[in-house]
Amino acid sequence: MAKKRIILVDDHEVVRVGLKTLLDRHPDFEVVGEASSAREAVEKTASLEPDVVVMDIRLPGTSGIDACDEIVKRFPDIRVLMLTSYAEDEMLFSAIRAGASGYVLKQIGSDGLVKAIEAVSSGAGLLDPAVTQRVFQEVRRAVREEEASAFADLSQQEKHVLQLVSEGKTNREIAKALFLGEGTVRNYVSSILSKLGVNNRAEAAAYAVEHSLKEYIDM
Repeated sequence: MAKKRIILVDDHEVVRVGLKTLLDRHPDFEVVGEASSAREAVEKTASLEPDVVVMDIRLPGTSGIDACDEIVKRFPDIRVLMLTSYAEDEMLFSAIRAGASGYVLKQIGSDGLVKAIEAVSSGAGLLDPAVTQRVFQEVRRAVREEEASAFADLSQQEKHVLQLVSEGKTNREIAKALFLGEGTVRNYVSSILSKLGVNNRAEAAAYAVEHSLKEYIDM
């Protein structure tokens, strides 16, 4: 089996030397190049065509995230593993958006780094355990925001009416529950259908369930 070709990108020579020494001991890895800046990383990637680029985030001039973005766009088959001392959310999500296949902290340890390189070189994505929980939290927050925005055009009373519609209540039952007249309820239902862009009560009910309406009443 051919060795995985690796480029190391870090502005500290001692870090590159340590990484090269570690990775060269692995029978399936070959460090084919090194770079100390983002621009040099892109140039070396273009000329050496590695399988994996192990990239620090903070580099002189252009950041490692910018270099990652350029490399992934120009060479989509090459995997970029961000290896950094920084666990800030902004850097983490910027690296993910730039197309990094993995994000690990330098304190990961030698065995962890080897496994991370093996994972990304085989096509898997990988996050350091220290930052994984924050990714899930961000995803959950984004989902909640998207769900809440689904009802942004509805008044609180319309949300209450829609919730009862989703429970299969008739206009008369809704009117009784909310102390409203049936004509008022019909107007609310008509307004709700218009605002949600649905055709009937069944579609409105399905929409309410799909977007977890109950969680956003009286927010």
